[in-house]
Amino acid sequence: MGVLEIFYFNRWFINRSFTQKILYKSFIYLVIILFFLIILFIGTADGMAAAVSRKAFWGYAWAFFTNYSMLSVTIYICSIILVTQFYTEVSDSIGHAALRNFFLGKYHRPVQEERIFMFLDMRSSTTIAESLGHVRYFEMLKEYFSDLSAPVIDHSGEIYQYAGDEMIISWRLKNSIENNNCIRCFFSMKEAIGRRATNYEDKFGLLPGFKAGLHCGMVTTGEIGVLKKEIIFTGDVLNTAARIQGLCNQFDVDILISGDLVKKIDFEPIFQIKSLGENILKGRGEKMELFTVR
Repeated sequence: MGVLEIFYFNRWFINRSFTQKILYKSFIYLVIILFFLIILFIGTADGMAAAVSRKAFWGYAWAFFTNYSMLSVTIYICSIILVTQFYTEVSDSIGHAALRNFFLGKYHRPVQEERIFMFLDMRSSTTIAESLGHVRYFEMLKEYFSDLSAPVIDHSGEIYQYAGDEMIISWRLKNSIENNNCIRCFFSMKEAIGRRATNYEDKFGLLPGFKAGLHCGMVTTGEIGVLKKEIIFTGDVLNTAARIQGLCNQFDVDILISGDLVKKIDFEPIFQIKSLGENILKGRGEKMELFTVR
């Protein structure tokens, strides 16, 4: 079932509605389970090949599959599949980590924690939107964000928000610095887009690029809202990360990292760190040293 979800259903039903996804996938899973039951029933018959050809065998099969106990179990299986598919689709909609935290009530009361944020922004998005038109631009964004999501999962990140063509990714400090996850995530995203370069060129006539700014610090995390609840982060670290990302064009680089974050990461030898000097960020009085990574 895991193989089907990851490699097939995500592509087959990507354009289906929430309800259609649940019903279609639940039906397929039920058919698979019943198919295995039929195989097991046939496999346990004495003289399997000969048994299948006898009329009495099919009478026993009919009695088995229409038995009250069998029907009860089938209904039970259906309900479990529907519940798990509903949970999966809701989880995909609001994020696995967010749903888990809602269930656990982790942020019912605001808590302070140290986190790393990556603000990822598409290059020349306005020009691309004008050339493609709104509908095709939206179609490209769907594929673009889909391709960027796998590296986030692989490197223990959480997608906090989508804002137009911008993706905001968050890590707990420990999860991010472990194995250089926040840095590896960026370069894995580059590879993920690069692997599908031909697809983007054929469908949209361009290959989207992006730039990123990373910063770390304390944030207050908690649930907010009445009609629509969200888990949000508040703190200067988000504004600073956004300002850092905004300087990528000025330095003509794809990634900028704050000096505060560089001090916390034990960079592996494969990464080359280069200081771009101290800079005054908009809205901040003090200077901050920025770095880029190759």
